[in-house]
Amino acid sequence: MRGQYVEHRIEDPAGQVQTVAVNLGESPLAWLHARGHLSDRYYSAGELLRADWEKAGLGPRVTMRWDAAPATGGARRGAGTPDPSMAQLSARERFHAAIAAAGPGLGDILWRVACAGEGLAAAERALGWPSRAGKLVLTLALERVAAWYRVP
Repeated sequence: MRGQYVEHRIEDPAGQVQTVAVNLGESPLAWLHARGHLSDRYYSAGELLRADWEKAGLGPRVTMRWDAAPATGGARRGAGTPDPSMAQLSARERFHAAIAAAGPGLGDILWRVACAGEGLAAAERALGWPSRAGKLVLTLALERVAAWYRVP
C-alpha cells in the first residue's frame, strides 16, 4: 500500500463506533473519480457532503477541545455545552438535509464512502451487500445529493 494511513475511530449514523484506516493522500471518491468510475458531478457532490460533515464537527476530533478549559477569572463553561458557530450549524443542517435527499437506505453507503473514507469493498462487507453493489447504490445516492446541492 502506498501513502500515509491513519486509523480513525468514528461514529456512524446509527451511533456505533467504527475504526477505519484512511489514506491521507486519496479519498475513495477521488480514487473512483481518477479511474473514471465517478463523473465530475458526482465527485463534486460527494466532496461537498464531506466538507459539510467536517465543518459541522460531526467527524472525529483529533485535537484537544480548548473551549472546555475554564476561562481565567471567570466561570467555567461545561464541556457538554458547546457553542457552535453559525457556519457549523449551517453545515450540520446542509449535511442532514443532503443525507435525507439521498433517500432511505442510501445514507449509509454515502456516509461510509464520502465522509468516513471507507472503501467500497469494505462498505459493502459492513453493510452485508453483494460485491459490486456498492458502486451502483453510491452513484444513485450521489445523483440525488448532486441534485440537492445543485451541482451542474
